[in-house]
Amino acid sequence: MNTLNFILGASLAPGDFVGFTFFIGSVSMLAATVFFLAQFGRVNEKYKDSMLVAALITGIAAVHYYYMRDQWAEGLGSPTELRYIDWILTVPLMVVEFALLTGVGMGSLFVASVVMLVAGYIGESELVAGGPALWGGISGAAYFWMAYEVGALTRIKLPYQGAVGEALANAKGKIPAAGAMLQWFVLVGWSIYPLGYLLGYLAGGVDVNALNIIYNLADFINKIAFGLVIWAAAMQNTRLASR
Repeated sequence: MNTLNFILGASLAPGDFVGFTFFIGSVSMLAATVFFLAQFGRVNEKYKDSMLVAALITGIAAVHYYYMRDQWAEGLGSPTELRYIDWILTVPLMVVEFALLTGVGMGSLFVASVVMLVAGYIGESELVAGGPALWGGISGAAYFWMAYEVGALTRIKLPYQGAVGEALANAKGKIPAAGAMLQWFVLVGWSIYPLGYLLGYLAGGVDVNALNIIYNLADFINKIAFGLVIWAAAMQNTRLASR
């Protein structure tokens, strides 16, 4: 492979809508990374780590989407392994954002996110006995525990929230409003992943085209928009602190 092919990657076939979503994902994640790094110097010292983590999330995803697009374009099938490598790096970083905003819950959320992803990968790849149903159930239980811990269940009028949710509600400035939006991301955006798993692997078959489009759209929203909410709160609190 010559240098130009390495930079540009494999060519997508005309009409390959799934491949197009991989391409849009890689470019969008790269653009978001540049934006978050550019905003690093504009926010209060207290929120610099949050902006750096947001940039890491989209930067890691941009690299993985480049290689996932190549695998898809070369006809090598759904990039399950690459996708889970991306998730095992970026999802724990996303829950770290909650801890950076509140100062609590980093260890428990981190562990739960890893359990969710490892169990999901085992279920999809069928590396270990038990089948997709068992491992999908373990993954789903870890997801619901995270939703409880960050207070996402309160968005649907359930009176359940853990320490992180309470800390978000009691924070100062614009953090409670940002926390409410992030809870919606966890409740709705993150639920796309277990729902995709459920419909694809437990409902009698996998439509790899639909599954990859759903996952790519979910990543776009949950990583870029998630970071933008944190950036907006950081900027608003920075302005309040300067008054």
